[in-house]
Amino acid sequence: MKTRLPAEAERALWRDKLMLLMESTSDGVYGIDLAGQCTFINPAGAAMLGYSVDQVLGQNMHRLMHHSHEHGHTYPEEDCPIYRAFRAGRTCKIDKEVFWRADGSSFAVEYSSHQIVEQGKICGAVVLFSDISQRRQEERQLHRTNRELELRVIERTAELSGALAQMRELSAYANSAREEERRRIAREIHDELGSLLVALKLDVNWMEKRVVDRAEVAGKCRTMNRLIESAVENVGRMITDLRPSILDHQGLIAALEWQLQEFIETTEMACESSIEVADDIRAPDGNLATAIFRIFQEMLSNVARHAQASALQIRIHLNENALSMEVQDNGVGAQPFDLDNSRSYGVMGMRERAMHFGGSLEIISAPGQGTLARLHIPFAPQKCEAASNPENSHGVSA
Repeated sequence: MKTRLPAEAERALWRDKLMLLMESTSDGVYGIDLAGQCTFINPAGAAMLGYSVDQVLGQNMHRLMHHSHEHGHTYPEEDCPIYRAFRAGRTCKIDKEVFWRADGSSFAVEYSSHQIVEQGKICGAVVLFSDISQRRQEERQLHRTNRELELRVIERTAELSGALAQMRELSAYANSAREEERRRIAREIHDELGSLLVALKLDVNWMEKRVVDRAEVAGKCRTMNRLIESAVENVGRMITDLRPSILDHQGLIAALEWQLQEFIETTEMACESSIEVADDIRAPDGNLATAIFRIFQEMLSNVARHAQASALQIRIHLNENALSMEVQDNGVGAQPFDLDNSRSYGVMGMRERAMHFGGSLEIISAPGQGTLARLHIPFAPQKCEAASNPENSHGVSA
């Protein structure tokens, strides 16, 4: 049968166990009474503060090692979280302050305060603290590293943005040079080859009239005449493919209408379309008109080659602020990642053309749900000289 120890002996035994526990830990532990004076401290805590245990006992702990903030400003005792917490019956945990050593140096500290209650009354507090200087230094180093990385990312982003802008300028220049070369080649084909074919046709007609009595030669002349006419048509088509003259002579809206009509006749696809131009608004010209026309061509080409569609809706609207264009088909659609593929050169080319002029191209598609291509090009308002022109509103349907 166990013999119960007297209460005083039992308390002494627990006190000895607690002292052994405090002496074995590397963290600092001390107790204070309601006046803030130290009632006990473990050797590790005293050593962290640069004192012996006897030098600390009975001292006001705030005045001894918590008297100032990190940069030397006075820390009033009434503002100390330790005293405010235990006197109010609360606990606290702080990791943004410093404790001061006997030699006047300080160290970053993390501490927590817990009230001591005897017979239902608060009689003091026990404080656990540890030196977190190494952790704080590592945090600062991590912060500096992160900041350096952020600056490098900003610098590299700026470099990449600059390189991308240069690439876009180069792409725009290449497109402009290509269009100019197409225009030149189309003009030379028209002027040189076209005139030669016309002259050849006239010569064949002249020959045919002089060999009417020779049926075989006359038949050959007629065959040559048909071949020349076919060549003239092919040359005309090549010239149009290189550079539609309607774009240069009649403007963007007429060129869009012509291209749409060509698409309808070629594909025999059901097409619902509208091209609307606000009153007193002149359509874009020059490089911007060329870019819009080429994007429209590519949109229709993609429908013809990939969509497997039976119907198409086209909406083009031009006002003083922007041109918007939507081409929507009921075809097989596509996966979004296919449209963003680095090998989707047609889509990339359309987007680059649009972005060069401050515009955007959005393509919405899903398998089995068709595709919607939406172009938006903002531009400065351009008023035409005529006050009003009813022909400025266009519509094409088929």
